[in-house]
Amino acid sequence: MRRLATGGFPQNVNVSMSAPTLHTVHGQPSWSFRSSHVLANLTKLGGHLGPVTFRLGGREVAPFSVAPWATETLAPGTPALLAALRGDFFCAPFGGNGTAWRGERHPPHGDTANAAWALQSFDKTSNGQTTLHASLTTKVRRGVVDKFIGLREGQTVVYQRHILSKARGPMSLGHHAMLKFPDAPGSGVISTSPFVHGQVLPDWFERPENRGYQSLEPGAVFKQLKRVPLLTGKTTDLSVYPARRGYDDLVMLTADPTLSFAWTAVTFARERYVYFALRDPRLLRHTILWISNGGRHYAPWNGRHTAVLGLEDTTSYYHLGLAESAAPNALSKRGIPTMLRLNPHQPTVVPYVMGVAAIPIGFDRVSRIVGVADGVEFIAANGRRARCVVDLGFLKS
Repeated sequence: MRRLATGGFPQNVNVSMSAPTLHTVHGQPSWSFRSSHVLANLTKLGGHLGPVTFRLGGREVAPFSVAPWATETLAPGTPALLAALRGDFFCAPFGGNGTAWRGERHPPHGDTANAAWALQSFDKTSNGQTTLHASLTTKVRRGVVDKFIGLREGQTVVYQRHILSKARGPMSLGHHAMLKFPDAPGSGVISTSPFVHGQVLPDWFERPENRGYQSLEPGAVFKQLKRVPLLTGKTTDLSVYPARRGYDDLVMLTADPTLSFAWTAVTFARERYVYFALRDPRLLRHTILWISNGGRHYAPWNGRHTAVLGLEDTTSYYHLGLAESAAPNALSKRGIPTMLRLNPHQPTVVPYVMGVAAIPIGFDRVSRIVGVADGVEFIAANGRRARCVVDLGFLKS
């Protein structure tokens, strides 16, 4: 197995014209594949998509994080997902899963984030579409999950589709994307589509007696990211990051289900690009913000996981797991879904789109993302605009 350098688009390694073979990328056997504007890597262990490098004109950007312990040997018993931790991965069931659900004891974020995936096919069509297909047979709850990752020539976009089949019963699920911000206070600005409910995790996310520290008031409800209650009684602006060094926190935003599509975005003004993710809010109802800035001092974190933001689009009850999501909870009692129900006779299809777009000088923060003829337009709070070619119809396919 060869090691593949991933600092940019390779000049002498073929990762696009034929089926990819496994290479070691940041400590993990991975399949590498590309289009004209995207170089992607998918780990065999856990199916983590990262690093992903996007070409914007004459420059390259790689927004996703890779765990700082990626090449280290971790302690026995460490969940596999922590060994692979990077980029974006699909979770079913989403959450810690510390409590068994009717005899099912799933690993953190499910088999889909921990088990070994199998490469099924790799296709490159004449119209410029590249698709990698991997699959996994789940063990805790028997079923099949098919992962399709698509790239298109000329686009700075990644199209993902996960299909869950043959399984039955309630399921929390979602995507677990993680961005690494430039290590300067406020280097990125976070925006989301309108949400109908915003709340800090009702319980403690981190506890000092366990060598973990949080800054936000447990259970605090808020209407905007700019004013979220702190443990001190003051408020903080969650839309500007990195911030609150030395703390890890978690909040959840419930999207307006009447939107044609829901979105999350991060504006990196100095780097002059926007990261964005698009989804169907009736399928993936919530966005969890995992704000990880050095608040965990236990292994393997050891205070070194900093300036990372999880933008996790889910249908779940926070990050707690299947048992808490499937049982009656504070949100489901209000009619807000926290799980989907799988039908063995009708596969559940979860489409997801993420990408980057160049922005003009002076673009301050995404205020709106609207559909246009060939994709989406980003409208800044100060009125400046940018566009990205993307197939919005993919979210309905």
